[in-house]
Amino acid sequence: MSVSSPCINVCRIDADTGYCEGCLRTLDEIAGWSAYDDETRLWVLEAVDARRAQIQRPASGVAPGARA
Repeated sequence: MSVSSPCINVCRIDADTGYCEGCLRTLDEIAGWSAYDDETRLWVLEAVDARRAQIQRPASGVAPGARA
């Protein structure tokens, strides 16, 4: 199995978070991707999913569309 890169060719690092605005990886994760084994790549993708969920959560901590 080969785990594909989450890169979507929107390569800008957010100064506040340190994450790529396109794929939500750090510079270290982007630079190391080609050397990572599939297990490490999957770990990075799980971290990206967690970051995406955190970013999409409003300041109130209530998910969009959820009842408070």
